[in-house]
Amino acid sequence: MSDENMTIGEKFKELRVAKDMSIKDVSLQSGIPESTISQIEDNVLSPPLGNIISLAKIFEVSVGECFGDSADSPFCIVRGDSRKTVSRFNSSEGKSCGYTYEALGLQKKNRQMEPFLVTLTPSESPQAEPNQHIGEEIIFVLEGEVKVSLADHTDILNPGDSIYYDSNLPHIVSCHGDKPATILAVIYARDEMIIL
Repeated sequence: MSDENMTIGEKFKELRVAKDMSIKDVSLQSGIPESTISQIEDNVLSPPLGNIISLAKIFEVSVGECFGDSADSPFCIVRGDSRKTVSRFNSSEGKSCGYTYEALGLQKKNRQMEPFLVTLTPSESPQAEPNQHIGEEIIFVLEGEVKVSLADHTDILNPGDSIYYDSNLPHIVSCHGDKPATILAVIYARDEMIIL
């Protein structure tokens, strides 16, 4: 199967097998529960960005490579009709966990930022667990209302609002209200995450 047709779960399984690691090994190094890793590999759960970043670090690949990115160009143009979309869901029936995201930096080599266009939807599931990973993030709200829980602080962001924070702080970004929201999210990868 070519990388272009491979799901992110299949890609993680391929990387894990290539590293001769068990699911338990990956869980111990990443702090991600074994059951979650199994669900990701089986395409039952599409991983949140924090998990993708953690797994990329363990497998010693760039975040973009997890999406099948060749990262072979000094620049990239991503056309609106050709963005790669990853949906987050929590069952084989596709029940929403609250967002989809589209990678905006694919093919740019040696990048130190990971930009995404994220659509947040009203969640059908209980509150998500806080996420933590290395790096920094900035979120800019394009439309809708966004609830941000960051350590002990919770706030509602509206179109034109932004928040910039260290990603190692426990954080949850979710849709507020009953209408979808769209954000531009950029993760600064820091040197620890860059695989040249």
